[in-house]
Amino acid sequence: MSLLGGIRPPIAVLSVLLLALAALTAFSLGRVPHDEVPEAVLTSQQQFAEDGAIAMRASLDEGVTDLNRAAALFNAGEPVSADAVLDKISSVYQKWRGTAVVEITSGKLLAARGENVPLTAIDRASLSEEGGLHPRMMRLANGETRLLSFALLSWEGRPQQLLVASNSLRFPGISLGQFRSIAVLDTSGAILSSDGIPEPEQVLTDDQREDVKRDNKQLEAFAKTAAKKAQQHPLKSKAPGAGGFLGVSGSLVGGVYNGDRATAGYATLAAPQPGEGTSATALGLTVVAMIRVAEDPTRATDTVFGILAAGALLVIGIVVVALLLSLVQRPLIRLFLEGRRLARGDLQRPVSVPRYGEGARIGAALERLRSQLLHGTRDTSGPTAPRRKRRLGARALMAGCAVLILAWSGPLALLLNRADSGAVIPQQLVNDQRERTDTLTDRVRRALNEGHADLASVASQISRETTADQMTDVLERTAQQHLRYQSLYVRGDGGEILARTGGQPHDGTASGDSAEPIAVTNHSGKEPVIVARAVVSGSPGATVVGEFRIDFVNSLLKRPGLGDVRVVDAEGRVLAGNTGYRAFQKLPSDRLDALVTGANVKAGKNARAGAVLYRDGQSVQIAAAAPFVGGGAAKPLSWTVVSWRPAAGLVIPEYTLQNRTVLAGLLGLTAAAACLGWLHIVVARPMRALAGQAEALADGDRRTVLYPRHHDEVGAVVRSLEVIRQQLQEQRKRDGAQAPAGRN
Repeated sequence: MSLLGGIRPPIAVLSVLLLALAALTAFSLGRVPHDEVPEAVLTSQQQFAEDGAIAMRASLDEGVTDLNRAAALFNAGEPVSADAVLDKISSVYQKWRGTAVVEITSGKLLAARGENVPLTAIDRASLSEEGGLHPRMMRLANGETRLLSFALLSWEGRPQQLLVASNSLRFPGISLGQFRSIAVLDTSGAILSSDGIPEPEQVLTDDQREDVKRDNKQLEAFAKTAAKKAQQHPLKSKAPGAGGFLGVSGSLVGGVYNGDRATAGYATLAAPQPGEGTSATALGLTVVAMIRVAEDPTRATDTVFGILAAGALLVIGIVVVALLLSLVQRPLIRLFLEGRRLARGDLQRPVSVPRYGEGARIGAALERLRSQLLHGTRDTSGPTAPRRKRRLGARALMAGCAVLILAWSGPLALLLNRADSGAVIPQQLVNDQRERTDTLTDRVRRALNEGHADLASVASQISRETTADQMTDVLERTAQQHLRYQSLYVRGDGGEILARTGGQPHDGTASGDSAEPIAVTNHSGKEPVIVARAVVSGSPGATVVGEFRIDFVNSLLKRPGLGDVRVVDAEGRVLAGNTGYRAFQKLPSDRLDALVTGANVKAGKNARAGAVLYRDGQSVQIAAAAPFVGGGAAKPLSWTVVSWRPAAGLVIPEYTLQNRTVLAGLLGLTAAAACLGWLHIVVARPMRALAGQAEALADGDRRTVLYPRHHDEVGAVVRSLEVIRQQLQEQRKRDGAQAPAGRN
């Protein structure tokens, strides 16, 4: 017999699958985890830390790039004094705490702005070595850490100068909300900078001081653990195929106090593209975000449903297997034995005829063939014998078995354990949606402000004497260093293009027609045209214009765990998104429009981000909106970032139980379809064909050659019928030869 053919393997596999599914159902549906902190909350803390790491990395790299680009612009022009360099940098960029210009050869301080830069810690002799101008961290006497960035100022005929910028490791635009703290660590786990935990002298009571002390101790413990975990390779820190954040990230669980458990997420500073490194990633920094989450001790695990479902499946499985064994397998094996007996010439005993379906038809045909072999083809009990009435066959039996399994699988896949609108959604997830959306809003606003600052830096280097080729060189260098622009050009007072790089300009506004530094110049079309303008002070009437790539804005919105994200203008029209959208269309629901409107209502001095948990019938949705808040050229845009996600994707007990229940139902359907379909292909359909062949042979068809298609039980019966057919032909020949002899 064939190893995978025949009737035994499908029934055996079905038995094993149903037994395994029953065990899986009992354990999975009866042991749904109800952790003190749901997995969805821990994942949210991990994603919050990733947002902080991305913002920190982008800010540090942007600072290094801006300093180098500013120095390159000064180097391309006429020599200027150190004070002029710092004054111009300070007027364009307000991001460094202190700047200084030092003559490299003598070490003389030529100019300084802001706080004192720790120049004594700089080894001027090593600046010419490989990596000598890379950013580095310095610890000040007061314990604070500063990041020093370097750039060279070189003019022919003048001593080379070193431009130094000092900045803290504070997080740019991270919305912490209430009770959250965040810190940046070095490779040893030492906290270089933190925010969110007040200093002991800032609180009033002893209880508050104890809370501060406890939080600091917990944050230090998290920092040590996160620093150790950050040493592993990013590919080994997450499940295969997980994708997402390119660095090392994860979540941590700490101690509990007054029903609140400390949780944290950590993430390393990772490059925006795989396999690449940046100035910030080379520092080996790690971000840790900590918050205390209320535990829910009322949740308990109910094992009854899983046990009942598993028991019901066992009963159905026993019935299905018993039916297949008694009505299909055993009759077929009996027919195989009877056919082989007749083919060997044992014709004395009547054929044991099954009582069901195709087996009964085949058995009756074998009995007629036995009678023909025993009494000759002229026997009246042969071809003229009436056939048995056809009954429901193996296909009907398999359909009935499928219905039994469907009766168990269908309700599990479609009806039972549905997480309705009453599912308990942790409030922390709603808060995190709001804070992460607010952080994303600030990231978009800062990116636009940085783009305008780049244009202002370019404009500061242009004068009446600057030629078109020189302007083009500056624009090309800026476009290469910053990929946010699709087109850069200088427009004259009359609207003519003086220099250009990149795509065709879309901004048809003359230089003096718009007072907005950043604006959307169209209100229809396939994509919005976002334009930033900077006036050229050295050439009255001229303006440096940069058109942002909409893909650049879209890329800022792609963060896991936020769902669908859209940027809308003051009129509620969509300008950008992280998934497919149509530009200038409205949001998909009125309640999202209402959320955006509510978020833009000023509560005090500024509008604040808001979040809502929508419950609508069987669906639950978390949505948040955050308007542009803060200064810079992007403030007048009045844009709002709105995000929404279905709660069905959250790893919380209600949805975990629902997903496992659906999985059990689908597995049952799959097992039934696979095994019963297999059985239909290798047994039911061939038996139906075999029944017709056997009846035709018994009715006198001796010319049709019978050959087996498979080496299994059905094929063995076909081989026996072929032997019987040949015996009947020989018998006819003998009878034909004896007839003339008798007449003579």
